[in-house]
Amino acid sequence: MKELLKEYYNVYDNDIVENDTFSYFIFHDKKYLFMPYVRSEEEFKDLLVLNEELIKKGFPTGKFIPNKENSFFTLYEKKKYVLLEMDLNNHTEYNVIDMINFANLLVVKNTDTILYRNHWAELWSSKIDYFEYQVSQLGKDKLVILNSFSYYVGLAENAISYVNSTNKKYQKTSNEKITLQRKRVVFPNIALNYFNPIYYVIDIEIRDIASYFKSLFFNSYEDLWIEVKAYLNTRKLSIYGYQMLYARLLYPSFYFDIYEKVMEGVMEEDALIPVINKVEEYEDFLKDMYELLTKYAPIERVEWLLKKKEL
Repeated sequence: MKELLKEYYNVYDNDIVENDTFSYFIFHDKKYLFMPYVRSEEEFKDLLVLNEELIKKGFPTGKFIPNKENSFFTLYEKKKYVLLEMDLNNHTEYNVIDMINFANLLVVKNTDTILYRNHWAELWSSKIDYFEYQVSQLGKDKLVILNSFSYYVGLAENAISYVNSTNKKYQKTSNEKITLQRKRVVFPNIALNYFNPIYYVIDIEIRDIASYFKSLFFNSYEDLWIEVKAYLNTRKLSIYGYQMLYARLLYPSFYFDIYEKVMEGVMEEDALIPVINKVEEYEDFLKDMYELLTKYAPIERVEWLLKKKEL
């Protein structure tokens, strides 16, 4: 990798720290990430425009660096890579109040971009259809997946129905802010991930919040309810917003993210076991979240879930 960075970016004499997601190094007192780019080239065009606007506005964000051929993509180990200057305090952590404040800095009026992700139900339905086909063709020897997949598909279908119902009833009267969001937010929510433009999308604010809550559930449960209550006490949503927040909590992205890596061959099936082992706890979390959210708005029930926890 050092030779490639020297050849394509004139970067040399640097110590490179590598992990499963990216390579990190410092050169001339600036911090850089070299990482795979797995999104489409069409998305990249819009990402580049969006990120240039953020930089002009003084928003803290990484910057895409072109190589010596004036391309933002460099082929490494048969994958497209990008170089990002991340001249930030990379390990600063951001909580829900910080996330609210940053979302307020970029309210999007023009949603004519491929980065806009408002069609959740359609996107999730397409994913589930593909996953079901994939399991039927390639998953016959994957016992952990075979024994758990149907449950999480069912949970996803609940989330899809919840989104469809919410859109039908409330979308036309919704005034939820459309703003800068990410494909995923994980705990700890550090600058290195949060301000990495490779992850940016445009969506309503609760996308990042729900993603963060789900990650907290599996990684720092003691902080989860502190953050949930801090968010709900600070941000007042419409009924549409509260229901869409609950819909995203229903959708088990935490399972499908690992599932995809298993099917790609970059993770072992056993990585799903810690998630599967917490299925009852997550149901309890969903029930408790429902009861908490009903103090703010009369959100819809998920009957089987609430009745199951009443037994």
